[in-house]
Amino acid sequence: MIDLRALREDPERVRASQRARGEDPGLVDTLLAADGRRRETLARFESLRAEQKQVSRGVGKASPEERPAVLARAKELAEQVKAAEAAAGEAGAEVDALLYRIPNVVLDGVPVGGEDDFVVLRHVGTPRDFAAEGFEPRDHLDLGEGLRAIDTKRGTKVAGARFYYLTGIGARLELALLNAAVDQAVANGFTPMITPTLVTPQTMSGTGFLGSHADEVYHLPGDDLYLTGTSEVALAGYHGDEILDLSDGPLRYAGWSTCYRREAGSYGKDTRGIIRVHQFNKVEMFSYVPVEEAEAEHARLLAWEEEMLAKVELPYRVIDTAAGDLGTSAARKLDCEAWLPTQSRYMEVTSTSNCTTFQARRLGTRERAESGTRPVATLNGTLATTRWLVAILENHQQADGSMRVPAGLRPYLGGLEVIEPV
Repeated sequence: MIDLRALREDPERVRASQRARGEDPGLVDTLLAADGRRRETLARFESLRAEQKQVSRGVGKASPEERPAVLARAKELAEQVKAAEAAAGEAGAEVDALLYRIPNVVLDGVPVGGEDDFVVLRHVGTPRDFAAEGFEPRDHLDLGEGLRAIDTKRGTKVAGARFYYLTGIGARLELALLNAAVDQAVANGFTPMITPTLVTPQTMSGTGFLGSHADEVYHLPGDDLYLTGTSEVALAGYHGDEILDLSDGPLRYAGWSTCYRREAGSYGKDTRGIIRVHQFNKVEMFSYVPVEEAEAEHARLLAWEEEMLAKVELPYRVIDTAAGDLGTSAARKLDCEAWLPTQSRYMEVTSTSNCTTFQARRLGTRERAESGTRPVATLNGTLATTRWLVAILENHQQADGSMRVPAGLRPYLGGLEVIEPV
């Protein structure tokens, strides 16, 4: 959640953030009014309770003549304290509910607008000229079926639309990609983690995934658990209600997990193949840092994502996502989008977000500081995921339907250089 003290000191900054996101800035004033009522009711409760204690102490000192009046006042105060405590509790609950409705405050410089208002920061690599090479590129599903790497027909038969099998070399290729990501993460000081994919409502809500995007999350009502759409959720909850020691540097984890997304509202978009599916695998970076180091850590996460993209030799661009397209928890998000030859467009393959202290406040994750304890900053970033196979297949295909294996993945495939059609 946002910092209530910071909101009191500079409400216009939060209003501006709401406007940039396309959200209601009036919610800020509603929250401020509720906070005022909470503070008033709390002050009344504390004042009455102090008087109650004073009167209670006076009962034993009162004369026989005075005692009935003192006892009556003590009884009256007890009722008033009880009512004031209830009112303070209701006011506090109202403030908490409103706090959970306000997304993270966007950082200075984040583009204003919606999904199409991103800013391109740079292009890396040059897309292949298939016409100059003398053949028309095939899409990833045609290629995957020719290599017996992807089977969507049986995936649909077994589980329904947007499910699939990775078979043979397809399974090996994904494992190669994810293992390369884990090795790179370990080399850069990350602790590898295989995380739970079912979490409690408190953990899911704490990471910000039960707000405007709740319809994309799978819920198991019988157990009151949620299937995670990213290991970010489990990694954010890992240190919930803990005080961390960051004196030796950030705590960094690389989570390998299967991920589940309902993809609500995306029907008709990227339904062919494995671009937008309900289940996939991913290696996710997650960092806990002091808030002063969050911006620098964000740059590091992006650099590590680009290092992975270089290993699989994909042309891509880096974009600064507009405020209206940010998730609830993100204060800034940078995406890497790989070139997709058959669609002549860029497709998101990585995303790294600076969530500042938003998740940590919700989850109670703090660090020791000179002035006591304070919330940490959390950041996340995709290091590899199933969707990468789409771009790898299309960008490294050859005229005969085979695929050249990027040099960075060959050690994970026994030195294999070319995947031949079956």
